[in-house]
Amino acid sequence: MRSSSHRLYLWVLAAIVAGIVFGYVSPARAVALKPLGDGFIALVKMLISPVIFCTVVLGIAGAGEMKTVGRVGGKALIYFEVVSSVALLIGLVVMNVLRPGAGFNVDPASLDAQAVADYTQKAAGQLNSGFLLHLIPSTFFDAFTGSGDLLQVLLVAILFGYAIIRIGEKGKLVLTFIEQCSHVFFAIMDVIMKLAPIGAGGAMAFTVGRFGVASLKPLAALMTIFYLTCILFVVLVLGAVASWTGFSILRFLAYIKDELMTVIGTSSSETVLVPLMAKLEKLGCSKSVVGLVVPAGYSFNLDGTNIYLTMAALFIAQALNIHLSLYQQLSLLAVAMLTSKGASGVSGAGFITLAATLTVVPSIPVAGLSLILGVDRFMSQARSLTNFVGNGVATIVVSHWEGELDHDKLRKELATSQS
Repeated sequence: MRSSSHRLYLWVLAAIVAGIVFGYVSPARAVALKPLGDGFIALVKMLISPVIFCTVVLGIAGAGEMKTVGRVGGKALIYFEVVSSVALLIGLVVMNVLRPGAGFNVDPASLDAQAVADYTQKAAGQLNSGFLLHLIPSTFFDAFTGSGDLLQVLLVAILFGYAIIRIGEKGKLVLTFIEQCSHVFFAIMDVIMKLAPIGAGGAMAFTVGRFGVASLKPLAALMTIFYLTCILFVVLVLGAVASWTGFSILRFLAYIKDELMTVIGTSSSETVLVPLMAKLEKLGCSKSVVGLVVPAGYSFNLDGTNIYLTMAALFIAQALNIHLSLYQQLSLLAVAMLTSKGASGVSGAGFITLAATLTVVPSIPVAGLSLILGVDRFMSQARSLTNFVGNGVATIVVSHWEGELDHDKLRKELATSQS
C-alpha cells in the first residue's frame, strides 16, 4: 500500500514538472491541455456533494446525540475563527511592513474593469441578503444538482442526521444504506485519484502556457511574499498548534505529501478531500469528528484564503497609492472574515471572495483586481495548500479536545511516514 502511494506521489510530481516545462517550451499547445485539468477537477467535484452528505450524516449519527454534535461543532467553529483571525492579521502585518505594492504608481484610470467583470458579478451574490437565503436549496436534491454550494449540502446533511437521531431505531436501516453508499463513493474516488498525474500535469501546463513565466516578473514580489507568508504560517502557527496537540507539523506534511502534490498541480484542495478524511481516520481521529470537522472546515476554515484576502487587498491599495487608515484596514479584516465563509477549495473562488471583499470597501476600486488577475492562478496553489493543511490540523486538534484521538496510533503512523 505504501509503495503504491509513493509511486502516485512520484507520478504526480513528475507530471507537474513536465507540465511546467511543456508550458514554457510550447505555450500554445500547453493551453490546449486545459481540459485535462478541468476534467479531473470535474470528476472529483461530481462526488464531493454526496461524499460530504454521507460523511456528515454518519458523523452526526455516530456522535449519538445532538448535544455531542453541538459540542464538536462549537469547538470546531471556535478554532476556525481564532486561527482564521490570526491568518488575516498576519497578512495585514506583512503587507504593512514589506509594502510590495509601493512604488507601482498605477493610474486608477488605466485599470481594466471589464477583465474582472465576471468575478465581480459572481461576488455580488455574497454581499446581499440573498446570501443567507442561498444557503437554503429550493428542493432537497437541488443541494446536489444546483450550484454545488457546499454550505447547502452541509445544511441538508445536518438536518438529515438530526432526523435520524430523533427517530431512533426506525432510522437504522437508512443509516446502514448511507454507510454502504459512502463506501461506494470512496471507492469511486480512489479510482479517480489514479488520474491525478494527468489532471495535475494538464492543469500546470495550461497555467504556465496561458500566463507565461514572464508575466510573473512585475508581481514577483507579491507572489514571493505571499508564498513565504503561507509557509511561515504553516510552520510557525500551525506548527505551534500541532506541537501543543502532540505531533510534528513536518511529519504530518510528509504523511500527506501525495495529496499536497495533487493540490499543487490542480490548485484545488477539493480534489483531495476524501483522501484527507481517510488518512485522518488512519491517524487515530474518530470517524464522527472527521465527518463533522473536515466538511465544515472546507467552508469555514480557509487560512490560506484569509492570508490572501488581506495581502491582495492591501497590495492593490499600495499600487494605486491609496492610503488606508488603521480603522479602514481593520474594517477590511472584519469584512474579509465574513466574505471568506463558504469559499470552496476550487481555483478561482479566492479571487471571487476578494472581489466581494473589495465591493464593500469603497476606498479600493474593484477594478484594481485586474492588477493581480494574471498571477492569481499561481497564488491559488499556495491558498489551497494552506487551506488543506489547516483543515487537517484542525481535525486532529478537535479530536484531541474531544478525547477521541488515539495518540499512540498518531505517533506510529507519522513515524512510519518518514521511513
